[in-house]
Amino acid sequence: MTLTLIKGTFRIVGASPDGDSVRFYPDDPGAFQTAGIRVRLNSKGGAQLRLDGIDALETHYQAQNHGGQWRQPAELGQAAAAGLLSHLGFKKVTRDADGTVTAATPAQVPGHIMTRFADKYGRAVAIAFPGQRPGRTRDGADVHLDPKGLRASANYALLRDGLVYPTFYSKLYLDLRQAMSDAAVTARDAGKGVWADDVTTGAGFRLKSRTQLRDELVILPKLFRRLVDYLGLDETGGVSLTGFAHYLDTRDDRLFTVPAGHATELATLVEVKRQNVRLTVEPEQIVFNEG
Repeated sequence: MTLTLIKGTFRIVGASPDGDSVRFYPDDPGAFQTAGIRVRLNSKGGAQLRLDGIDALETHYQAQNHGGQWRQPAELGQAAAAGLLSHLGFKKVTRDADGTVTAATPAQVPGHIMTRFADKYGRAVAIAFPGQRPGRTRDGADVHLDPKGLRASANYALLRDGLVYPTFYSKLYLDLRQAMSDAAVTARDAGKGVWADDVTTGAGFRLKSRTQLRDELVILPKLFRRLVDYLGLDETGGVSLTGFAHYLDTRDDRLFTVPAGHATELATLVEVKRQNVRLTVEPEQIVFNEG
């Protein structure tokens, strides 16, 4: 499908890239503006990307409601971040205790993205590729991306390797979404990466403590974020889920399911029974409305 091609470099020193977000610097400083994409740039012209169709385990999530900073099981979150940077061409990456990159070899790598809009946080929602696009397509051109071409992207590679969850939004083209879904299902069937320990669906999980949620439970990041935002409302530091179903309903995460096309919200797909939680459909069958 048609997307805008933007050429540039990936730079990570001083940033904290995770498995689904990285900093990109266009060769043409006005590339996003020319394309009519409202991206927020830093003082050096860098844009934060949100990699379309994927969601990595959280490595540093700031919960709402004064809930503090959270992460999911560190090894898997770090594996996704390392997988992304390796695919883009970084050979060695050094981070400090807070996860900020202090050194990288090489210092920057060439790459290109395909995008057509920014999210509400000003991040370019993109398909990211290492190196230069084959051929002589000009920077800023409208290009056609099909499932075959998608396979060279970091987005697809991370799904294929089971390092991230599929998390789809409504503006992702249907054929690309299907290719990503197929890659995720194949990885899940093989028990790769997050899928080896995933407890999002099936019998779900019983929430016992905040430590368990942070260090042990491997679940869809979207569900994790909703859980910790809810727990931030409890000033006692407890983990009671008595009001979690109602809380989900107040978030109004609108979506539709595929292939049925049933329009609903996340609250109807999450079953909460006392301290037990499970998502009742597989993640690749959910398409969230782009907010």
